[in-house]
Amino acid sequence: LDDGQKLTFNRVDNAVFVIFPRLQKKEAQTGAITILYHGQPIIARNPPWDGGFSWTQDPDKNDWVVVSCEGIGASLWWPNKDHLSDEPDSMDIRITVPNTLQAISNGRLVEQRATAPGKTTFHWAVSYPINNYNVTLNVGNYAHFHEIYQALDGDSLDLDYYVLPRNLAKAKEHFKMVPEMLRIYEEYLGKYPFWKDGYALVETPTLGMEHQGAISYGNKYQRGYLGGRIPDDMKWDYIIVHESGHEYWGNSVSCNDLAEMWLHEGFTTYMEALYVEKRFGEYRAIEYLLDQRRNIQNSAPIVGKMDMNYSPMYATDQYYKGSWFLHTLRHVIDDDCVWFGMLQAYYRKYALSHVTTQEFIDFVQAYTGKDYSDFFMQYLYYPKPPTLEYSLTQKGKNLMVKYKWKVDVSRFDMPIVVGNLEKPIKIYPNNQEWKTLTIPRMKAKDFQVATSFFYVNTHQVMKRK
Repeated sequence: LDDGQKLTFNRVDNAVFVIFPRLQKKEAQTGAITILYHGQPIIARNPPWDGGFSWTQDPDKNDWVVVSCEGIGASLWWPNKDHLSDEPDSMDIRITVPNTLQAISNGRLVEQRATAPGKTTFHWAVSYPINNYNVTLNVGNYAHFHEIYQALDGDSLDLDYYVLPRNLAKAKEHFKMVPEMLRIYEEYLGKYPFWKDGYALVETPTLGMEHQGAISYGNKYQRGYLGGRIPDDMKWDYIIVHESGHEYWGNSVSCNDLAEMWLHEGFTTYMEALYVEKRFGEYRAIEYLLDQRRNIQNSAPIVGKMDMNYSPMYATDQYYKGSWFLHTLRHVIDDDCVWFGMLQAYYRKYALSHVTTQEFIDFVQAYTGKDYSDFFMQYLYYPKPPTLEYSLTQKGKNLMVKYKWKVDVSRFDMPIVVGNLEKPIKIYPNNQEWKTLTIPRMKAKDFQVATSFFYVNTHQVMKRK
C-alpha cells in the first residue's frame, strides 16, 4: 500500500518487484509504503550456518525461537532490499508474543505492553544503520540483568543480558569478561560503535551470531568454542570475543558484496589474536595465530567473484587466511606504531558505512606512503601465498643462502625475516632473480624462515650431487 492505495507487484524467482504509479522526482525524496505479508518461514536445518528459524523449547519446556540469516538473506522473513550494499538507516521492530514469553530484538526497548488478551507486544528501536541479516528476534522465557561499562572518556554504556532463568547465576559469573573485552577493543579501535543502543548478549539455542546490539550467545557458558579451539590454560569465551568483534568489523564497517566477506571475517578473526596479545602477551598471540593457521585451505582466493551473490559463506580462508594476511601485513610494515595507528584510522574512517577491498588497499597505501599492490594482489586474489625458494651452502663457519620468491603475480618483492631468533635478518627477495646472503657463524640446521610472522610457503632447493 502507498498512502492507502494498492500497488501492483510481481514475483520473479525469489524477488518481488513493486510498480509505483507515480515517479519519485527528487533523489532525496522519501515516502512510505506498507507491505502486508504472511507465510511459514524457512526452518534452519543447521543453524546458524544454514539460515532460517529455529523453533525449539528450552529445558523447562518453554518455547524458544531465534532466527539467523546471514547467508541466505533476511528476505526469508521480512521484506527488504536484500543486498549488502544497502542498509536501513534505523528501524522500529514490534514483536507480539504470548505474555508468558519475552521478545528480544536489536536496539533499545521502547515499550512493552499488552495488546490483546494473553499477548504482549515488545517495541524495539535501532538508531543506527543495520545490515539486513543482523535484524533479529529472540523469543523465550528470559531472565534479565543489567550492568554499566565506563569508557575511557567516562561515558557509560548499557550492558544487558537475557538468559534462561536456570542459567542466571552462571551467566552473571561468566559474563564478567565482557567489560574487559570491551576495554581491549576500545583501546585498539575506539568506543563500542552502537553506544546509544547499548550492548546485549541474548542466550539462544544456536551457537552464536553477531546480531547488532543483540548478540546471539549459545556457547553454553564454556571456555573457548564449546570447550575447545583455544589454548588449554585460557579461560575466555570464543563466541563472546568473536561475535563482539563483529560489532566493529561487519556491523559498523560493512562490505558491499558477499565476495568480500573477508572484510568482516578476516578482521574479526584477527581481533581474536589481538585480544589474546593484550591479555596474555605477544608470544601467546603468536601461539594462537599458529592454531588459526592450521585451518587455512588455500582452496580459493580470499576475495570472490563480485556482483553474483558469490557465497562460500563458511569457507575457512575468509576467516583464518584473512587473519594471517593482516598479521603478515603488520610485519611487512614492521612498525607497530604505524600499524595500530593505521588500523584505528581505517576503522574510524569507515565506521557506520560500507567499504570495499580496493578502498582498504588504497587506505593502507595512502597511510603508509608505500606501494603494496603486488602484495595485496598475491594474497587476496590468488589461492596460494608466496613461496620462498632458497638453497643453503655451508662455507666453513658461514652459511650462504640463495633465495627468490615464487608467486603468481608478475612482480613481487615482499621483505621477510630469516636466520633464527638469535640472528634475525631482514631480506628483500623478489621473483625476478636469485639473491645471495652470507650469514656469519651459522649452521644450515639452525637456519629458519620467520613463518610465525609471515604467512608464506617455503621450499628448500637441494643441490644435485
